[in-house]
Amino acid sequence: MKARSRELLDRGIAAMVAAIDVYNKPDFLYRAESFTILALNAWELLLKAKWLAINKNRLTSLYVPERKGGKRCRYKRTRSGSYFTHAVDHLVKKLAEQKILDEACRKNLEALAELRDTVVHFYHRNPALAERVQEIGMAGLKNFVAAVQDWFNEDLSRFNFYLMPLSFVAPPLTTKGVELNRDERRFLNYLKNLQSVEDDPTARYSIAINVEVRFVRSKREEAAPVRQTADPSAPAIRLTEEQIRERYPWDYNELTSRCRGRYSDFKVDRKYHKIRKDLESDNRFAHERRLDPDKPRPKKVFYSPDILKNFDKHYSLK
Repeated sequence: MKARSRELLDRGIAAMVAAIDVYNKPDFLYRAESFTILALNAWELLLKAKWLAINKNRLTSLYVPERKGGKRCRYKRTRSGSYFTHAVDHLVKKLAEQKILDEACRKNLEALAELRDTVVHFYHRNPALAERVQEIGMAGLKNFVAAVQDWFNEDLSRFNFYLMPLSFVAPPLTTKGVELNRDERRFLNYLKNLQSVEDDPTARYSIAINVEVRFVRSKREEAAPVRQTADPSAPAIRLTEEQIRERYPWDYNELTSRCRGRYSDFKVDRKYHKIRKDLESDNRFAHERRLDPDKPRPKKVFYSPDILKNFDKHYSLK
């Protein structure tokens, strides 16, 4: 028989898979709302799994106490007679106080809970809601995968989690203005203020993740030329030097410095150089610049912050 914490973990993972499946459907009018509800449900199950794990799988640790005289502790019950269990807010607070839950993750869950409460108890006609769900949802998903690995040593890479970027959904040819009411303005301001400081893209946990893909018609000489084609061998996009440096901002010294500050068991040795060299052939993580494109030397390699996700598999985070 599975431990109670393990059963809750499995159910939490299943809930997150369902949330992603709903969000990535090609045409679903209640997409953002359904994703928010299921994603927060997944997080609640994960938090309860962790709470049980650190409380020796005692179910009473999840029950809401209700004292009505006498010394014996009683627990609140639902209309059907089942025991009330602690809500997400309570578990988030307790795990954050014990330094088990990351602060950025706590803020992300606060935003996700506010979104859930809004769509469950009322509704929003604001088109900006979908964009905010995308940003907060992607961070919540990233945090979920990290927490499952950190807390239960469970690798979720087999699920290939991702959310369809909004930029790949064609915008309407025409649109009309929508005047926001006071509650809608207050709601969006709340979400904006929650993320008062931009997230570190290399951090393991995030409050929100911004996704932006733009194709803009331009006659400027420095604009990157892009064209649609059915040729599978054609490059999808050409980047300017400035855009390349934005994508690969670190040189060898900076990457090494970041690793020293990130990992407790890091050393500049043969292991480090082998991992780095293997990743340099993948353009998701590294870019080679040559002084002369036709000559192999001299050259310099620059790295994307995303490369740290691979180093995380080989070193221990501080």
